[in-house]
Amino acid sequence: MALTDTQIRNARPRSTPYKLADGHGLYLEVRPTGAKLWRYRYRIDRRENVFAVGAYPALGLAKARLMRAEARELVRQGIHPSHDRRQRRFASQAENANTFEAVACEWIAKKGSQWSAGYRQKVHSFLKANAFPELGALPIRSVTAADLLKLVRRIEDRGAVSVALLIRQWASAIFDYAIATLRAETNPALTLRGAIQRPTTEHSKPLSQVEIGSLTQALDEYKGTPTTVIALRLLLLTFVRTKELREATWAEFDFDRAEWRIPAQRMKKREAHIVPLSPQAMELLLELRSHTGGSRFLFPNYRKPGTCMSATTLNRALERMGFNGKDSIGFSAHGFRATASTMLNEMGFRPEIIERQLAHAERNKTRASYNRAEHLNERRAMMNRWGKFVEEVAKTSA
Repeated sequence: MALTDTQIRNARPRSTPYKLADGHGLYLEVRPTGAKLWRYRYRIDRRENVFAVGAYPALGLAKARLMRAEARELVRQGIHPSHDRRQRRFASQAENANTFEAVACEWIAKKGSQWSAGYRQKVHSFLKANAFPELGALPIRSVTAADLLKLVRRIEDRGAVSVALLIRQWASAIFDYAIATLRAETNPALTLRGAIQRPTTEHSKPLSQVEIGSLTQALDEYKGTPTTVIALRLLLLTFVRTKELREATWAEFDFDRAEWRIPAQRMKKREAHIVPLSPQAMELLLELRSHTGGSRFLFPNYRKPGTCMSATTLNRALERMGFNGKDSIGFSAHGFRATASTMLNEMGFRPEIIERQLAHAERNKTRASYNRAEHLNERRAMMNRWGKFVEEVAKTSA
């Protein structure tokens, strides 16, 4: 006869354990301690087994019967309910261990060896600040496209569109990694392509010849530190990326050959780059060596010993001189590259030589694999001509 809630509730402990049968193998075991435990008796391969269903009252009669029905179906398939429970528990533990944050950090550790230290730090810090608070604790299998869309929309709404695009891009790579390591089946980030409108890129404004003259005159009158002035003059003469200049070390310079050899790990395209140095650039470097020759960096950070000049120093100097910021011509330190590119093309230098000196990647991948020529002699002649041109413009405007 089937049990009732009243019978179960009123069952009192005895000196020895006893059972109250409910039917179809389910019974309640009442122990001397007062504990009431649900048990399910079944047979597989003619051997009797007992499955510990759960404890009353945490597990009521209706729920116990439902679990019995599930256990009976497993037994019909030849599966021990206890084995199934153990496998589910292990799967759940693995699922909880493979959270979005855990997989993301593993992805960074695996892929990060191919990145610069700065980019690796950027990826981790951006994910930590923007994605982990919402998605980090979720098992990666459970993260949906709706979850990701909600996240990137929130980032977009605060005006950080570029960050939203990066988070979607990195999330997609993380899911691809999870799929490859058998911890996810789908990549929900793929469905969000186009969900965020990419902002229009504002290319760095180049200086005109007149503005180059105005800038060199402003540098002559600038009251800031001499190293900042030299940094801006070197950017104009070498037109490297600002990060490449700020992080430059004296060990990279060959004064006898008048060359600056930037190692691959510091370059955006991860390829070593040679910068022929014009006489004008060499003169500045010799002056700079009297200021910072005892340091590892050409431009050390005086507030943080052991590090280089901060990323904002050069643009702040341009802002103080009236070239950057509100009510200015909108010129930033990165604009030296556009300035040199524009004028060198107008001077008639071959575009491939200019592009090589700018350390731009060859767009034609097949051609790039065969064309490894440095064109160093042509580039040296071009850099010397550029140095002479800048010197002449400065004298004219003085």
